[in-house]
Amino acid sequence: MKHVTDFARARRELRPIVMIAIYDALMARIVAASAADAILVGDSVAMVVHGHPSTVHATLEMMCTHVAAVRRGAPEFFVVADLPFLSVRRGLGAATDAAGALMQAGATAVKLEGVTGHEEVIAHLVGSGIPVMGHLGLTPQSVHVLGGYRVQGRDPAASERLRGEAQRLEELGAFSVVLECVPAALAAAITEERALPTIGIGAGRGTSGQVLVLSDLLGLDGQFRPRFVRRYVEGHAVVREAIDHFARDVRAAQFPAHEEVLA
Repeated sequence: MKHVTDFARARRELRPIVMIAIYDALMARIVAASAADAILVGDSVAMVVHGHPSTVHATLEMMCTHVAAVRRGAPEFFVVADLPFLSVRRGLGAATDAAGALMQAGATAVKLEGVTGHEEVIAHLVGSGIPVMGHLGLTPQSVHVLGGYRVQGRDPAASERLRGEAQRLEELGAFSVVLECVPAALAAAITEERALPTIGIGAGRGTSGQVLVLSDLLGLDGQFRPRFVRRYVEGHAVVREAIDHFARDVRAAQFPAHEEVLA
């Protein structure tokens, strides 16, 4: 995908959208050469790359740095960038500045969590030429209010609230929405009700597409095993064995070999 209209086209054609969350130029080059449709530079970078306990530690400077790196690695790819914690809660001007900074760093679109209290921001950004992706369900920036990383929308009231928020996002001009950690039946119902493409993570198979963090699907963290992630390779074991192999070769004076020595 190269344009925001490609999301709507995929939704109309019932062609599942594949999004990968990454944070650097090397992985961007790999994803850009793959069958994936879009890249998400998520605020999860604060946890995955920088070792923080939650996404609230992501800053605008941090996000811009990683967006720019991804854009250099994937110059023609569709790149969505997360608006970091509180960046849309400091007033319309500050929110516009933050979104503009991410776009100037290389984003094709921005993503923000929730709807309530953001209506004016969303409408203003869309009206200013900045494509907006929504994010409903488990919104990690609100983890302290939600009481942890828990499934959202299980009771009837919460389910209706999420359906109403999806409708409101569509009315405000969002081009897509991430549904995170919501019951599969609810995600499928929202997808059926809305023309707005839905991208699921822990939301079942009834969405318009799926997103996973690349390091998760590669199994690079041996201790992180959420139910909704499928590991396509046990990458942590592969990488560790490669490092151990290198260490053995160095200690056995088998690296570098003759052909690897520069004259």
